[in-house]
Amino acid sequence: MRVVVVGATGNVGTSVVQALESEPSVTSIVGVARRMPGWRTGKTEWRTADVSRDDLADVFAGADAVIHLAWLFQPTHDPVVTWKANALGSIRVFRAAAAAGVSALVHSSSVGAYSPGPKDRAVDESWPTHGWPRAAYSREKSYVERVLDTFELRHEGMRVVRMRPGFIFKEEAASEQRRLFGGPFLPQRLIRPNLIPFVPDMPRLRFQALHTADAAEAFRLALTRPVTGAFNLAADPVIDPSVLAELLGARKVPVPSTFVKTAVAAGWHLRLIPASPGLVEMALQIPIMDVSRARDELGWTPRHSGTDALRAVIEGMGKRSGMDTPPLTPDSVRGRLRELVGGVGERP
Repeated sequence: MRVVVVGATGNVGTSVVQALESEPSVTSIVGVARRMPGWRTGKTEWRTADVSRDDLADVFAGADAVIHLAWLFQPTHDPVVTWKANALGSIRVFRAAAAAGVSALVHSSSVGAYSPGPKDRAVDESWPTHGWPRAAYSREKSYVERVLDTFELRHEGMRVVRMRPGFIFKEEAASEQRRLFGGPFLPQRLIRPNLIPFVPDMPRLRFQALHTADAAEAFRLALTRPVTGAFNLAADPVIDPSVLAELLGARKVPVPSTFVKTAVAAGWHLRLIPASPGLVEMALQIPIMDVSRARDELGWTPRHSGTDALRAVIEGMGKRSGMDTPPLTPDSVRGRLRELVGGVGERP
């Protein structure tokens, strides 16, 4: 089986490639990214392409399956750019996959596609996916879900799978996570247990995480098993202020959510942080997911806990961890200067 992995050099893509490298039924992998990585693996050949504008026909030629992971989080100050890459780019990927006659399409959606939901009980994959309108990330994930609704009806011969993971972390993604959400002013070496004095105690601060290796294993299973439809992906426990406080060796301090949202909004408008206030709102609105379907139909069981995943990325920040791919490049002073010159939250 020849598999094209679109967005193969980021947090999830690198682990998906590694998972497919060990899959006997996968004979060759085409890793697609906007920029060529230095990282190399045995079965993988690399192709550069921008899904928002480049011709994908040659890249997809001869493929049996496509895994679509490419997604821009930045620039948050120019949502037109992310819309073109994420929404319109996804449409171009789906159309190219259909034109190439691939038999399976596995798309990385997100918990962020879900409509606001409960935090005190878990919802399954039938929960509405209308997103949170004030977060571009959520709007775009939701829109692509609607695109796939129509795409599946028009291409009944193609097996289409949608993966809806929670927050995905690994040590090697630490520098990327800092760049995407913390910005150049975040003192990365100080993000470690016992150096953070408190965590905000907010009632709806409850979310789910999983290790990137476990997410990649779910993608491998979805590719190799005859399944269709959506799958929630997350590991126990649900991350709440108590779990965060224990993990970080910090104390909980009651903080109104309006204060946190206002502080993030101020930092974003002042170009101090790249994460938009809409992302904070989204995190407080998304539901807790039931992952029974992934367990029962994929045979998927995460090997790492949600706290293991968080601990890995926190430790990675302290060590400035990364990989030899453009998205995962280890943190450096020169890199932070480039972020400042380019404008915080203004360039992908």
